[in-house]
Amino acid sequence: MNIDFHTHGKLSKKIPFSVSEFIESVKEAKESGLDAIALTEHFNAVGFLDVYKSMDEHFPYQEDFYNVNGVQVFPGMEVDAKEGGHFLFIGTRENIRDFWYQLEPYQSKENFLPIKEILSLAEPYSFLQIGAHPFRLSNSLTQHDSSVFNQLDALDLNAKDLYKMGIKMKDKLMMYSYEKDLPILAGSDTHHYLQYGSVVNRFHKECKTVDELKQVLRTDNYDLYISPHLEIKVKAATAIKKVLKSQCAESSLS
Repeated sequence: MNIDFHTHGKLSKKIPFSVSEFIESVKEAKESGLDAIALTEHFNAVGFLDVYKSMDEHFPYQEDFYNVNGVQVFPGMEVDAKEGGHFLFIGTRENIRDFWYQLEPYQSKENFLPIKEILSLAEPYSFLQIGAHPFRLSNSLTQHDSSVFNQLDALDLNAKDLYKMGIKMKDKLMMYSYEKDLPILAGSDTHHYLQYGSVVNRFHKECKTVDELKQVLRTDNYDLYISPHLEIKVKAATAIKKVLKSQCAESSLS
């Protein structure tokens, strides 16, 4: 089972969710060899709940995932912490919705919650919790103390950061994960479908629930794969995303 743990269903936070575009995106994910993705949209994205409302209307939900034309889509969310840094939470659709409602009053930069409060709110849900892009200059995780990492399940091997920082970032992450006693999970951080397949987690068994995902992680029953085409995938996706965002901005002004 090939899975990507960090993906987005929209081009940017400010753009509405489109089911037809998402279907095309998932089709490309499948053609890139993925069997499953975690949909970790930003918690302060415009119309966050509309994403799951649309998913409910168009795709069957079974176990802990949506079946989108043969690809398993696990619900998730990316959350900003007051001290800086982003964190990924992956769980059932009910738990993700409920968690979002608790975080709804804290969605602007001025009133983001401290990470310890976020993790405290998340505790009852048994999420799969991942520290996103630990070394990204704009959203580093290195300022957080050990008690935070003790509550995480993994750290994010992020395709965008591999593209910008090179393979030395992977070596740095491996050392950091060893220090924190945390495994690594790969996430493409896809906003445009061309980025799918840049990094992949090759699980040695199929998983249908979040608990099963966590079990594979605990038993180290998976491999990380970095595509030899990562640079061109991320570069192309970034360039197209920039053009499309510019077109959307122009359209909103006309």
